Amino acid sequence: MPEDKALVLFSGGQDSTVCLAWALTRYANVETVGFDYGQSHVVELECRAKVRDQMADAFPEWKAKLGPDHMLSLRELSVISETALTRDVAIEMDESGLPNTFVPGRNLLFFVYAAALGYRRGASTLVGGMCETDYSGYPDCRNDTIQTLAQSVSLGMARNFAFETPLMYIDKAATWAMAEELGGARFVDIIVEDTHSCYRGDRTHRHDWGYGCGTCPACELRAKGYAAWRAAKV
Repeated sequence: MPEDKALVLFSGGQDSTVCLAWALTRYANVETVGFDYGQSHVVELECRAKVRDQMADAFPEWKAKLGPDHMLSLRELSVISETALTRDVAIEMDESGLPNTFVPGRNLLFFVYAAALGYRRGASTLVGGMCETDYSGYPDCRNDTIQTLAQSVSLGMARNFAFETPLMYIDKAATWAMAEELGGARFVDIIVEDTHSCYRGDRTHRHDWGYGCGTCPACELRAKGYAAWRAAKV
């Protein structure tokens, strides 16, 4: 398959939006894929189209490379999982030591389904926003997990796939810095105004770093990273 085409796992959140910009600076053709897995913060899916449109309007060079968007259903994942992202329950730590926002198998399925789509669309590079530096401890965000899966997918489909994770070894402050480096203040504004990362789906409370409840793990990481990034700029 051509090596100049990438498929970005795009949720509509901060991390995947930065990854989309990263891919648009490196590949001639970039498509996006989102997943409806019955997440309670389904508002993130509603943000995806606007984020893409805003990026295309603000950056003509990106618009020229941005291809179709795809939406895949993984609704059965919400049926077989009992998590704070697929049920109306309080966010807390479970007996395994992981937060109950961990959805077992989610990222693994994302990549497998994305690879199946990439196989058909001629995209040999899959780009995801997973990170093992500044995250909630999810085992499927680790580089070993992602790259081992890439080997299995490549063997199982008899095609060489590359799984790229540009945020893997940086924290949220560095993610904000990367956004500014990729697209300047205009791109940072798009992330603040149009992306969504809050696990509670809160689009009513506007903070300096964007919209969200301000108390869930995703909001806390985003807010902490924003504050550190701004402090480093002073």
